[in-house]
Amino acid sequence: MSNDNQQTSTTQEAAYTPAKVWTNDKENGGKFASTNSPTAGSRHQQNLPVGDAPLQLYSLNTPNGVKVNILLEELSELGIKQAAYDAYKIDISAGDQFGSDFVAINPNSKIPALVDHSVTDEQGQPIALFESGSILLYLAEKFERFVPLQSDKQQAAARAKCLSWLMWQMGSAPYLGGGFGHFYTYAPEPMEYPINRFTMETKRQLDVLDQHLATSTYMCGDDESDYNIADIIIWAWYGQLALGKLYDAAEFLQVADYKNLQRWAQTIADRPAVKRAVDLELQPIS
Repeated sequence: MSNDNQQTSTTQEAAYTPAKVWTNDKENGGKFASTNSPTAGSRHQQNLPVGDAPLQLYSLNTPNGVKVNILLEELSELGIKQAAYDAYKIDISAGDQFGSDFVAINPNSKIPALVDHSVTDEQGQPIALFESGSILLYLAEKFERFVPLQSDKQQAAARAKCLSWLMWQMGSAPYLGGGFGHFYTYAPEPMEYPINRFTMETKRQLDVLDQHLATSTYMCGDDESDYNIADIIIWAWYGQLALGKLYDAAEFLQVADYKNLQRWAQTIADRPAVKRAVDLELQPIS
């Protein structure tokens, strides 16, 4: 067989036509293949520890987990004792997120999750929260720090800006993490189309931030008091990416070109609470 025929044969064998109905009939490969499943719910019985602090955090120091770490450490920096917390490690590679107690807190089986034992619901149960944006907004409003308050009409515009950027991150980061990060780092083999597709979107998002930060010290203003949960939630993903802390992709993405983003990212990284949050020691759950 000629080389040309061999290449054609290989291309035909590699072509993929989706079936009329998808079936989970083979392992999809990649770093997290052993925990991937098309079904939700708990897979094993597991009791989560509960410490003495008002807040109980069950998480991992991934970008999504670091978001909550930062806010809790910023509240600690202010001396707010009611924001004291215990932090426990949920090892997502080992499937801890599918333990019965964790699923009871977060039916979506993703970190982070938090339980506030200082208040209870109608059934007398502590308040459980999941999704990083929900947790940050809950804590910021509970302690009236790092978010413009809805009750203050003079802060209406500032609150709108903060919430807009908060939701921007929640909608955008999956393209960075589950898109670019997965195909660039965790997929079983490099694939040009998805890497190009998600690289283009990731760089567009970096440019969105760089252009915005050209006229703003923080995401929502220039004063130290303007630093808020929008900065925290965006920095955990895009700040760390800009500083070369994610996916070993700094050169590939040319992150050094985004000068305003670089300045902002380093400013946040230098905060004592952020330094502690990134290196937070999480206790084992068993």
